[in-house]
Amino acid sequence: MLRPSPAPAPALRSVLAALGSPTAVREARTPALRAAQGPLSPELPLPVHVLGVTGAPGHPPCTRLAGWRFLIRNGDRTIAAADTMLTPDGWSFSHFFEGPYVSATERALHQAEGLPVAYRPRLLSVPELYMLTLWLHAVPEPDGATAPDADDTTVAPGAADLMVPLAPAPPGIAAHRPYPVADLLPVLSTRLAPPPLLGSAAPA
Repeated sequence: MLRPSPAPAPALRSVLAALGSPTAVREARTPALRAAQGPLSPELPLPVHVLGVTGAPGHPPCTRLAGWRFLIRNGDRTIAAADTMLTPDGWSFSHFFEGPYVSATERALHQAEGLPVAYRPRLLSVPELYMLTLWLHAVPEPDGATAPDADDTTVAPGAADLMVPLAPAPPGIAAHRPYPVADLLPVLSTRLAPPPLLGSAAPA
């Protein structure tokens, strides 16, 4: 089951303002959004974290909060997504987009709803691998209640968390398969690690 974190109010307001602006919608590079008839609504907000390269073999990558993403629905269909970003003045609208990750995110969220454990959904982006995963952060409260956490800070994946790579996933990583953090993070760390300098000794 999922226990989403509430999006920052300024992030939601910025998306609503963009959806209410004919210029913003018309100039968006999303044919489905421009062609939509009827009201558009931002739903299923997810914090977007970015996995960073540590440069130190054997050390887990770090993550940082980079934005909030909203799925844009038109009636009963999800047709696009909207990203917000943190600026010196607070959260602001970034851009609309569509593509395979939009439907893959919705599919992964539906899959996660059927899990017996309560999770707080996030997105984890790995830009160097052109990879996006649904990060299911285990909720520690016995009743699964949403509690303040570190969605607004640097966060490290917990041992009980799951990672669900979204399609398209990098070669050798199965899309839409829930991976325990202990299984997937070492693979990502290896792929993210910078190559050894020419002539340097290989790590033991």
